[in-house]
Amino acid sequence: MTGSKIMTNFIDKAFSVLADVILKILPASLKEKKSFSYYRKGMALQSKNRFKDALISYYAALEIEEDPYDRSFILYNIGLIFETFENDEIALQFFLQGLVCNPNLSQSLNSIGALYHRQARLCEREADEWLFNNRDINEEDLDRDEYEFFVELSKELYEQAALYFRAALRQAPDSYPEARNWLISTGRDPNEPILELPLMLNLNDFQ
Repeated sequence: MTGSKIMTNFIDKAFSVLADVILKILPASLKEKKSFSYYRKGMALQSKNRFKDALISYYAALEIEEDPYDRSFILYNIGLIFETFENDEIALQFFLQGLVCNPNLSQSLNSIGALYHRQARLCEREADEWLFNNRDINEEDLDRDEYEFFVELSKELYEQAALYFRAALRQAPDSYPEARNWLISTGRDPNEPILELPLMLNLNDFQ
């Protein structure tokens, strides 16, 4: 999802440039402005890859911010940092918290789909490694349970990825072209109706 992330980073940087002006003209309380200031600082630090300092600023913003809509974006950006370091379990938790605060946060839906997609690819890699490591063993002597486990799990994870990509596209039809292209290229309908979107995910799905 490189292209989407580049665009997201561009938007965040542009937002940081405008933040000083917004802080001066917003009819907000001192508390709200302080929270926004921490958020703005966090985004600026995140754009410079100073992730530890960015997290400190985001956590400070969360301590102050009470509005669910504003909290959702703080939580989402924290999730992005953990996703950068491939800490998928923690990233998932923050993306989900963002959705609880703001169910229309399509960025979180898309990012959850990306996490599932990455985990599915890791399972495929495990299956391929199993085949490679057992290539010299006679078929009748093989116990293929481990291989089948990774194959089936990868299929399930891809289906979950598709579910969240569709949900993101439903919220923002003109966004996430890479998610749409992946759905189409794998024979999945991007516009397929979503009967149920679970917000309580099984973290054990993630390796």
